[in-house]
Amino acid sequence: MKRKYIIALIVIILLALIVFRLASNKRTLDKKKEPAKDTLVRIPVKVAAVKAERRELSMLKTGTLAPFKEAKVLATTGGTIRQLRFNLGDHVSEGQVLAVIDTRSAQLDLQKAESDAAKLRRDLDTYTELLTGQAATQEKVNEIRQNYLDAVNQVNQVKKQLSDASIKAPTSGIISEKPVEQGVFANAGTQIATIVNLSQAKVQLNLTENEVYQVRQGQPVKITTDVYPGQVFNGRISFISPQADETHNYRVEVMAANKDSSPLRSGTFVYADFSRQTTQDVLLIPRDALTQSVKDASVYVVENNVVHQKPVKAGIEMNGLIQVVSGLKAGEIVVTSGQINLKDGTQVIISK
Repeated sequence: MKRKYIIALIVIILLALIVFRLASNKRTLDKKKEPAKDTLVRIPVKVAAVKAERRELSMLKTGTLAPFKEAKVLATTGGTIRQLRFNLGDHVSEGQVLAVIDTRSAQLDLQKAESDAAKLRRDLDTYTELLTGQAATQEKVNEIRQNYLDAVNQVNQVKKQLSDASIKAPTSGIISEKPVEQGVFANAGTQIATIVNLSQAKVQLNLTENEVYQVRQGQPVKITTDVYPGQVFNGRISFISPQADETHNYRVEVMAANKDSSPLRSGTFVYADFSRQTTQDVLLIPRDALTQSVKDASVYVVENNVVHQKPVKAGIEMNGLIQVVSGLKAGEIVVTSGQINLKDGTQVIISK
C-alpha cells in the first residue's frame, strides 16, 4: 500500500513539472508575440511658426536682361552659300550683306526668261498688226498678250531671286549664332545667323498686383547688378502688361542705356530699384529655418512630430527674418535649429 502512495506521489510531481514547463513555454511565446517597445529616438529641434505680417517694403525687384532687338537672318532663296561674310561676335550694321547665294543657275534662268519675253513681245506686235488688217483673230491676240505678261512676271521673279541671293542684316548688332558654313546648300528659310542688338538693355521682371498699380509708363528706374558693383544704369519703364499671368503677376519691361565701358549682356541677373515704398502682406520665417542657400531654399515643416522637407521661394531679408514668396502657409511650423540631423520623415521632439 505504501508503495502505491509513493508511485502516485511521483506521478503527481511529474504532472506538476509538465504543467509548470508548459506554462513557462506559454509565457515565453506570449512575450515573443508582444509588440516591440518603441525604441525610436526622436530628434530634439527648435521651431517657429510662419507669420503673416503687413510690412512696408522697398520696391526693389529682381529681373533678367533680354536683347533690345533680336533677329534671325534667314535665306529667302535656295542655293549654295558662295560667300559668308561674318564670324561669331562680329558687329554688323543694318543692311550689311552677310552672305551671298550662288546665282549661276538663276542667271541662266533669267537669260531664258528674258529671251522668251522678248519673243512673245515681237509676236504680240506682229499679231496686233495682223488684227488691224483683219488677218488675225482677237482671241489669238489675247492669248499671246497673256503669254507675254506671264513671261514678264517670270523675268521679275528671277530678278527677285537674284536680288535675294544677297542676304542682308535686318538690324544692327552682334552675331550670336552662326549655324551654317560657307559652301553648304541652304534651302529658302534656312537660318544663316542670329543678331543680338544690345545698344540698350531691356530688363524683364514681374510685379505683383499690389505693386503694378504703384508704377507707371515712363517712370525712372535704377538698374544695378553684382557684375558691376556700385554702377547704376538709368532706365525707364517701357511696358506694363495689361493682363496677369497664371500666378497673378504682371510682366514689366524697363529700357536702360547700355554703357560701352561696362556693357551688360543678355541673360544677366539685375536689380530694379523703383525708388518707392509699398505696403504688402508678407509671410516671414527666421533666416535660420533655411536649410540651403536663398537661391535653392528649403525648410523642414513639422506635422504631428514628423518633419517634411519643402522647397520654398525666398524673398528679401529683414532683421533676421526672410520673406517667403511661395511654398508655405501662415501658421505652419518650421524647424529653426537641429536640421543637420534631419531628413524627410524623421520623428522629432520640440525643445523649448
